[in-house]
Amino acid sequence: MKAVRYLSHGGPDVLRVEEIPAPEAGHGQVLIAVEAVGANAIDTVFRRGGGAWARPLPGRLTGDVVGRVTALGPGVEGVRVGDRVAALSEDAFAEVVAADAQWLAPVPAGLDAATATVLPMTAPLALRLLKVGRLAAGETVLIQSAAGGVGHLAVQLARRLGAGTVVGTASGPRKREFVRSLGADATADSGDPSWPEAVRSAAPHGVDVVLDSVGGGVFDAGLALLAPLGRMVTYGAITGEVPTVAAHGLFALKSVTGMSTLAWRAARPAEARADLTEAARLLADGVLRPATHATLPLAEVARAHEILDARGNLGRVVITMP
Repeated sequence: MKAVRYLSHGGPDVLRVEEIPAPEAGHGQVLIAVEAVGANAIDTVFRRGGGAWARPLPGRLTGDVVGRVTALGPGVEGVRVGDRVAALSEDAFAEVVAADAQWLAPVPAGLDAATATVLPMTAPLALRLLKVGRLAAGETVLIQSAAGGVGHLAVQLARRLGAGTVVGTASGPRKREFVRSLGADATADSGDPSWPEAVRSAAPHGVDVVLDSVGGGVFDAGLALLAPLGRMVTYGAITGEVPTVAAHGLFALKSVTGMSTLAWRAARPAEARADLTEAARLLADGVLRPATHATLPLAEVARAHEILDARGNLGRVVITMP
């Protein structure tokens, strides 16, 4: 079968579509014939190599797959061959993937594959980030990378959860207009070094909740924008600069919580499964309106990563299988 690999770290040009053996379904797993994959920005960090999140070679790409179950491993119940499902995969850019049956998200009839890629991880993560941040009605939330795959869903969900003011960062007028169209009250141009001043203008008393996947100086600036008792939720570092927090930076009654989907599933499996169900309901009810920036064939996976590297996407970048 065809799958994406990279044998060295570097730019998008290191990505290769290769012929490899198809996987087998292990205990508790199913095999999925993949229709589409939602690309994750964090994989650009893995692909470039170095830093705190270096991964061994040959490299594989994670992603949110949508497809039909073709085989059941030992111990699998409640799933049938032929079911259309979505799943988070550590080796997603392949014609066939193995996935844990307990974390499958059923795909409603009639839902297109690109939209369905938000079901297993992106939408539940956006929802959980706001819950971890304990966003309360009337509070102010700052969403970094608000035009991205997770960010554009978090903007919509923050409004649903009753945020008083939603502020999103994005680079350039086109992305900022996109963020406003999703329900943000204000935007700040992340390409402008003075973007924190724009946030202060929208939230003069400080921000109650910050969602950050950027890291580096953006994280530091977000922490400085927090109001007393404000909460930062960090869930990545697409700059490759993993945040560090000095204790004295928290003495002004601020807090920072780290979040990852896999850690949440391990720590609170029942609540993580409930997030899957709630996210699917919000999608079915039209509360969530996922945006697909580009749909590309597997052969153009390097182009998908060029878009993510440039941070030019409005919503998801999706790869379809031959």
